[in-house]
Amino acid sequence: MRAAGEHLKIYVGHASSIDSEENLYKILKNSSLADKHDLTFPHKKSKEPFDSKSFLSEDADLFVAETSKPSTGLGIELGWAEIYGVPVVCIHRSTVEPSSSLKVVAENVVPYDGREELVEAVSNAAEDQKASD
Repeated sequence: MRAAGEHLKIYVGHASSIDSEENLYKILKNSSLADKHDLTFPHKKSKEPFDSKSFLSEDADLFVAETSKPSTGLGIELGWAEIYGVPVVCIHRSTVEPSSSLKVVAENVVPYDGREELVEAVSNAAEDQKASD
């Protein structure tokens, strides 16, 4: 269990078909979130696939799912988070209507319009999670 005041370990999941480096990773890495929490980006360029199942079962304090694009892999990860009791917040571009089934695994489904709202949505989810611990 994480001690009070420690950084949350936040898993950031998304469809592999999006430009995650430009549209997600850089935005979050260059925000104050990166100083306050440990952000895990599963699709960083690597020779080895990321073991999201183990991370979600053993390490994650919060799962932030970018759900603007449907994805089988992301759906599987959401199921693992549900099984392992990892709190989930789904974020999506406000121009996209996400699947209503997300409400089964996520307490919050939050739209965003741009970089600032994206960071705000993840920051609010992290603060809510810290407050509930």
